[in-house]
Amino acid sequence: MHGLQETRRAGALSLYVALLITATVIVVVDQITKSLARANLADGPIEVIEGVLTLRLTYNPGGAFGVLQGVPNFFLIATVVIVVFILYWARTVQSTAWAIPLGMVLGGGVGNLFDRVLRDTDGRVVDFVDLQVWPVFNVADSAITIGVLALLVMSFLAERRPETDDRGD
Repeated sequence: MHGLQETRRAGALSLYVALLITATVIVVVDQITKSLARANLADGPIEVIEGVLTLRLTYNPGGAFGVLQGVPNFFLIATVVIVVFILYWARTVQSTAWAIPLGMVLGGGVGNLFDRVLRDTDGRVVDFVDLQVWPVFNVADSAITIGVLALLVMSFLAERRPETDDRGD
């Protein structure tokens, strides 16, 4: 029994390490790209692929992709709640494969939280990727979206997987 507890602890530790490394990478990349956007796009947008991709500096008081712009404090509180929820939920996860999408959501949330709290943007988030057919967004928004989609797919696949019988019958 003692070996099983050590194995579980090691698994939980590796999950948290993977989660925190993923989140840290997302936060660092997000903050670097936002700093570059502020430094290089202040004089106007840059067309990368005409009609498809423009780098355009905007400041978003709402949530990801411009949702609910009139209630920025909601996102501040919601992000803190989600961070706590992810750290709590990670304790129950059985596979480290879940750590990457959880880390993406965590890192994206923390990246945008940094903008709201630590940047001189009056609680707004720096956005700069404009695909012309979608609201302007940033690396953190992308990480949150991809992480949530991955979690949904993984949950769906986990539910569809047939139950295994450990008795060997």
